[in-house]
Amino acid sequence: MALLMRVCTLIVNVFCLPLHFTKAIGLYRIYKYIFPICQYRLADMYNKKMHDKKTELFRSLSEFKKPGKHLTLLEVGCGSGANFKYYPAGSKVICLDPNPTFQSYVKSSVAENDQLTYERFVVASGENMGSVEDESVDVVVCTLVLCSVDDIPQTLREVHRILRPGGAFYFLEHVVADPSTWAYFFQHVLQPAWYYFGDGCEVIRDTWRHLESAGFSDLNLKHIEAPLVFIIRPHILGYAVK
Repeated sequence: MALLMRVCTLIVNVFCLPLHFTKAIGLYRIYKYIFPICQYRLADMYNKKMHDKKTELFRSLSEFKKPGKHLTLLEVGCGSGANFKYYPAGSKVICLDPNPTFQSYVKSSVAENDQLTYERFVVASGENMGSVEDESVDVVVCTLVLCSVDDIPQTLREVHRILRPGGAFYFLEHVVADPSTWAYFFQHVLQPAWYYFGDGCEVIRDTWRHLESAGFSDLNLKHIEAPLVFIIRPHILGYAVK
């Protein structure tokens, strides 16, 4: 099986040679302007499939606000703002994404969710949130982002830095499947093409291992099978407390 997987992956890589070349000469950057359009539509479809899971996950957000204060929340890789409707009324939201093209979509989402206070949009990656002060937010949210950051441990170190003591990191991520399954096989075979479709997304990451070693005082993590296409069906969700 391992040999077959390597052979099939090689074949897919051959078909992806034009994409590899496009990236090598810098033309792939054009997709950065197209991706927000795709993500906006896909995020709406994802929300419909995952509505119950998201509602359950974010139900406890208010528990992490300071007494008598509104919740201050930063979302890493905010995209089009698809999570806004799940945030508690009165929350102060800071949006962070490396793609500035998402700003117009975020403004539309803010207008549709006037129960929130929109603080600002920060153009930055999860690995480098230097413009956000230490221990300045109650909650950090990250959904379908750790699959595409360049450095998960560094991203989690930054999350830990900006969270106030007792704050929480909420996550919802697709992950690699069990090695004994066909999903695992096809995740590895299709990964070369998926990388380009998903703007750097990887479906073969064991993200939960990084969360387990990130130094949080408490980790509430659950593995689920999401009602999605088989290649991204394995998910983890939960929250970690600083």
